[in-house]
Amino acid sequence: MIADKRLVELALKAGLAVGEVYGKVVVGRDTRTSGDTLKYAFISGLLAAGSKCCDIGVVPTPTVALATRQFRAGAMITASHNPPEYNGIKLFNPDGSAFDVRQQKEIEDMILSDTGSAAVWSEIGQSRVRDGAVEEHIDRILGDFPGEVKLKVVLDCGCGAASVITPPLLERMGCEVVALNCFPSGFFPRAVEPTKANLSDLIRATSELGADLGIAHDGDADRMMGVDDKGRFISGDKLLALFAGQAGAKEVVTTIDASMVIDEMGFEVIRTPVGDTYVSDELKKKGDFGGEPSGAWVFPANTLCADGIYAAARLVDIANRQKLSGLVDAIPQYPLLRGNIDSDGIVMADLERRLLAMEPLSVSSLDGTKLSFKDGWLLIRASGTEPKIRITAEERTEAGVHQLYDDAVRVIEECLSGGKGGK
Repeated sequence: MIADKRLVELALKAGLAVGEVYGKVVVGRDTRTSGDTLKYAFISGLLAAGSKCCDIGVVPTPTVALATRQFRAGAMITASHNPPEYNGIKLFNPDGSAFDVRQQKEIEDMILSDTGSAAVWSEIGQSRVRDGAVEEHIDRILGDFPGEVKLKVVLDCGCGAASVITPPLLERMGCEVVALNCFPSGFFPRAVEPTKANLSDLIRATSELGADLGIAHDGDADRMMGVDDKGRFISGDKLLALFAGQAGAKEVVTTIDASMVIDEMGFEVIRTPVGDTYVSDELKKKGDFGGEPSGAWVFPANTLCADGIYAAARLVDIANRQKLSGLVDAIPQYPLLRGNIDSDGIVMADLERRLLAMEPLSVSSLDGTKLSFKDGWLLIRASGTEPKIRITAEERTEAGVHQLYDDAVRVIEECLSGGKGGK
C-alpha cells in the first residue's frame, strides 16, 4: 500500500492483533522513508496489547527472520521490491517461515473486525532496542563459508536494507567489494526490483572492471540476483538450476512460472503458486532447496525465509571454486517471455474458455491458468501486488514462444475489450 494515514492506522491495528495473539515480538524495518512511522505505529499496537517488543532497527527481512528464533513472532516493515512510496508488514514464525494462510487470516480478521483489545494500564508492554542482529546474521552465514576467497565483487544494494550487511559480510569473506548504492536511503536510486532492466549500472561495472561477479538486492534483501564474470545478467531460472545443482539437491521446490529446464535436469520438482511464502511452506514438508525466478532463494538448512544475504555468500563461494560463466553456459535454456497487461481484473472463467481453444495437452489451476503443450507452456495469472495480468510463456523455439505469448495477449485483450473484465 501507499504509505499514508490509512496505512499508519492499519499498522497500529496490526500491532494490537499480533501482540494479543503472540505476546513476544521482534521488529525491524528496511530503509523506506515511512519505515519509522509504521514501525512505531506497529510497536505502539504491540505494547498496547500487553506484548513485549524488541526493536532491531534497519535490517534485511532475513535478519528479522533469523532473530525471530528467540521470539514468538517477527515483523518486518517493508514493501520488499515495490517502489519507495509503498510500505507494508511481513510476519514471521520462529522457524523463519512467513505466516501461513491460517495465521494471516486470523490477524486480518482481527484487524477488519477491530477486535484487538488493549491491556489495562498496569499490563501495558515494554519495548527495548537491541543492537547486534546484523552481526549475528553475518556470523551465522560465515559459519557455513569459513574459507577465505579472493574475488572482486561489484555489489548493488539499491540503497536498501542489504546496505548494512552484505558489504561487511563479503569483505569478511575476503572479497574486494566495489560498492554501488550501498548506503541506506529511502530514496532508491534505481527501480528496486533486481531485474535485468533495472541493473544496467551493475552489469556495465562488472564487465568494465573485470570483476568475478556482480550481486544485486531488492529493498529488503530477501531477493538476490547475479551477474557472471563475462558481465552477463544471470536469469532467475538459471540461478535456480545453479543453486540446486551446487547444493546437491534431489528435491527442488519452485513456483509454477519457473522454466521447464529444471524438470529436465534430474531433480524431483515440486511446484507451488507464485510467491516465496508458498515455496517456504512446501519446504516444511519436503525438499532440499527452493526458490523462484524473481530472485528469492530458500536454503532450508539455513532458514525457511528467502535469504538474499545467504544467497549472495553462496554465489560468491561457488564463483570462488569455478568461473560462473562456465557454470551458467552449461545450463540449458529455452526461449522464455514474461510480461504484463494492465487490468483491475478479469473474469477467469471466460478467459479459460477462450484459452482452451488453443488445444493444450493439459491445464493447471494451481495459480491462475497454466496450459501445457508438446514443446512449451503458457501461464496467465493476476498479480498479487499490482493491478496487472502476468503472462509467462516458454517454448523450445523463438517462433514458438512468441506465438504463445502473442496468443495470450490477444485472448486477454478480447476478454477485456468485450466488457467481461471486472473491477
